[in-house]
Amino acid sequence: MENERWLLPEGIEEVLPDRAWRLELLRRRLLDLFSTWGYELVLPPFIEYLESLLIGTGNDLDLQTFKLTDQLSGRMMGVRADMTPQVARIDAHHLKRVTPTRLCYLGTVLRTRPEGHGGSRSPLQVGAELYGHGGIESDVEVLRLMLATLQGAGLEQLYLDLGHVGIFRGLARQAGLAPAQEAQLFDALQRKSRPDIDVLLARLELADEVRQMLRQLAVLNGGEEALATARTVFRRASAEVHAALDNLEAIAAVVRNVLPQVPLHFDLAELRGYHYHTGVVFAAYAPGSGQALAQGGRYDDIGRVFGHARPATGFSADLKTLLALSTANLPKVRGIFAPCAGDPALTRQVDELRARGERVVCALPGQQGDAVAMGCDRQLALRDGSWQVVVLD
Repeated sequence: MENERWLLPEGIEEVLPDRAWRLELLRRRLLDLFSTWGYELVLPPFIEYLESLLIGTGNDLDLQTFKLTDQLSGRMMGVRADMTPQVARIDAHHLKRVTPTRLCYLGTVLRTRPEGHGGSRSPLQVGAELYGHGGIESDVEVLRLMLATLQGAGLEQLYLDLGHVGIFRGLARQAGLAPAQEAQLFDALQRKSRPDIDVLLARLELADEVRQMLRQLAVLNGGEEALATARTVFRRASAEVHAALDNLEAIAAVVRNVLPQVPLHFDLAELRGYHYHTGVVFAAYAPGSGQALAQGGRYDDIGRVFGHARPATGFSADLKTLLALSTANLPKVRGIFAPCAGDPALTRQVDELRARGERVVCALPGQQGDAVAMGCDRQLALRDGSWQVVVLD
């Protein structure tokens, strides 16, 4: 196995120099963007106690979290698989503000399984969260910022997928489903498996109108017509379901007004993050990409367990994925090559160039490789008694 010591675990990758620099440039660009929108940067810890890391997030995040025992305290710890709960804790426990709070973050997360085939288990998660406002205006702001983030990363021809977890949650309550029954139906809906949905509904003692509404939920997706059809299908649904539809329609109306160029798609059986989301859920896609480029939604009251319940909405994305699909003009690393010479004037010139922000690579005695091999497009040359920067042909 000695010749395999360089192998990395599946889904864990290294980032080599050129791509690492482009990632850093994109990171700076997006953090600057967030700042212009009023979002403050926070840096949650990479590892913490498990009960704090997973609280209020449901079973999905538990399965994605690497766990280990703290040798100092004997308590179970987890490596973060998602930074959203950590940021919610920072807002609720540390900041404790009564004003709306806008926070952003960027860092590596680690997951036990990749989200898609061949995906990464160590995404570089970037995101933004808005706390302290429960109206549709904050949902729309986060949606707009999510699209601005993707556009800032050089992604074009985006479209939005919108749903609302309150619709299924309201129907499940109206049907009187037990937690296990709700979980089974939830799983079948996520797989869009009509046969499994029919089998499950046939086993349950339900009123015919409730059974039909749950059955139709799986096919309520598409353009504007999906919402119109939903109004007809759910005409006998509970007030909770109609309130969720009202909320979804109101958000969609504002998005159409402020982002008329972005196509909207609706999927009323899309329940990502169902165990902690409480309202609208959304994702952004681009042609040719089967996976969501960014996703988010409303998750009110997650801070309650930290002593400060607040409305919340936000989104996240993987910076590595954004860079892989990006068409942004991120400049490659270039520089100035300085020869190996014991000339104080050369040393002063190198220092002055670096102080101006130039990248200067100094040759080492006996080294192999010229300026081009060292990634430089210019070099310092002695001309008319002074060291001057010369562009390489």
